[in-house]
Amino acid sequence: MPDKPTVLFVCVHNAGRSQMAAGWLRELAGDRVEVLSAGSEPADQLNPMAVAAMSEVGIDIANAEPKILTVDAVRESDVVITMGCGDTCPVFPGKRYEDWELTDPAGKSLDDVRPIRDEIRGRIEALIAEIVPAQGATA
Repeated sequence: MPDKPTVLFVCVHNAGRSQMAAGWLRELAGDRVEVLSAGSEPADQLNPMAVAAMSEVGIDIANAEPKILTVDAVRESDVVITMGCGDTCPVFPGKRYEDWELTDPAGKSLDDVRPIRDEIRGRIEALIAEIVPAQGATA
């Protein structure tokens, strides 16, 4: 793993789970990790409940925009984390791939999105402990 690994979060619409994960990683790892997110079929805008849930914990993702998944984004990444995008994510040798089974927040209430947000935080904390060089392991 390089000194500054690049992590790509991928879900179908790039409007909820992947954006919350990107927000958490930026917040908790700071400039120690390069963060990308994309979707196989990006939505027009972020899920407002995902934005509200992250805002409650002081993380502003409101200005993020769903982006289309590209081969270049995968190629540039050291770690690719998929969240329900199935086989649409290209696979390159030498990359670390994980598939996180998370409930899709689409159409859910804020009360239903909070536990998803909190589960993502736990996964992000574990990811940071695994990929960020030891000398900078505290967030």
